[in-house]
Amino acid sequence: MSMQPAIDGTEREGSRALASRATAAGWFAVSLVLTLLGLILVTFLIARVVPIDPVLVMVGDRATPEAYEQARRSMGLDNPLYWQFLEYVGSVAIGDLGQSVMTGREVLADTMRAFPATLELALAATLIGSLLGVPAGVLAAVRRGRLSDHVVRLVSLIGYSLPVFWLGLVALLVFYARLGWVAGPGRIDIAYQYSVPAMTGFVMLDALLAGEWAAAGNALSHLILPASILGYVSMAFIARMTRSLMIEQLSQEYVLAARAKGLPARTVIWRHAFGNVLVQVITVITLTFAYLLEGAVLTETVFAWPGLGLYITQALFSADLNAVLGGTLVIGVCFVLINRGVELLYRIFDPRIR
Repeated sequence: MSMQPAIDGTEREGSRALASRATAAGWFAVSLVLTLLGLILVTFLIARVVPIDPVLVMVGDRATPEAYEQARRSMGLDNPLYWQFLEYVGSVAIGDLGQSVMTGREVLADTMRAFPATLELALAATLIGSLLGVPAGVLAAVRRGRLSDHVVRLVSLIGYSLPVFWLGLVALLVFYARLGWVAGPGRIDIAYQYSVPAMTGFVMLDALLAGEWAAAGNALSHLILPASILGYVSMAFIARMTRSLMIEQLSQEYVLAARAKGLPARTVIWRHAFGNVLVQVITVITLTFAYLLEGAVLTETVFAWPGLGLYITQALFSADLNAVLGGTLVIGVCFVLINRGVELLYRIFDPRIR
C-alpha cells in the first residue's frame, strides 16, 4: 500500500517529461518551418529586386514583344506578387527549384551534383582548422602573455585578416606553379575523371571504394591546397575563440583549488577547464563548418572547385536566376539545419538549459 503513491508520482513525472519533450519537439518543428519560410521569402524577394530580367534571359534580346509576353505569362510573372510567392513555396515544397538556363537541367539536380564537392571541401577544412585551432587556443591561454601566446595570436590575426581569395592565389602561385608540390585547380585530373565511378559524390572516397589508388591520390592532391587555405582561416577563428573561453575558465576558483590540491597540470587544463568549455568549442566548430559551406564561394572560384560556390558564381555571371536562387536556398537550408543542430547539442551536453 505504501508503494502506490510513489509509483503514481513516478508515472506522473514520466508523463510530464514525455509531454515536455513532445512540446519541445513541436516548437522545434514549428520554428524550423517558420525559419525556412522566412528564408524562402528572402530569396524570393531578392529574385524580384535584382536587376535581372528572367524572361529576357530565357528568350534573348532579339525576341519579339509577343514572344516576350508569352514567355512572361508561361513563367507566371503576370500574376500578383503574393500568388507568385505561393507558387514558389509550393514548387520548393515538392523539390522543384526550376530549370537552369545555364545547363539546361533541373536546378535541384545541379545543386545535388555540386553539393558533395562543397561538403567535401568544408569537412576537410573544418578538420584541419579544429585539429590545429583547439590545441593552439588552449596553448595560448595556458601560456598567456608568453612567446607562444603571441605567436598564436599573430598567426590567427593574419589568417583572420587576409582575404581568402588572395591567400588562394598566392598558394597556387607558390605550391602549384613554382614548387609543383600539389595539383592545381579542379577536383581531379581529366586522366582520372572517367575511371572513378560516381557512387557517393565524394571523388576521393569513390576512388578508394573502386580501388583506384592513383585516382584517390590525385584527388587528395587537388584537395590539399583549397582545404588548407580554408582550414587556416577556420583555425584562426577557432583558436581565438578557444583562447578566450579557456582564459575565462583558468581564472575560476575551481581551477585554482584543483591546482592547490596538487592535481597534474594536464588534468586541470584538459579535464576540468577544457571540459567546461567543450560545448562552446563544439558550437564554434559547428558554426565554422556552416560558414565554410556558405563562405567557400571565392575559394571554389579561385581553385575551379566544382562545388555550389562555383556553380552560383557561374550562374550569376550567366544571369541564371533560378540557379542562383536554388543554390542560395540549398546553402541557406543547410545553415538553418546546422544552427538547429547546435541548439540540440546544447541540450544534449549541457543539462542546465534543458
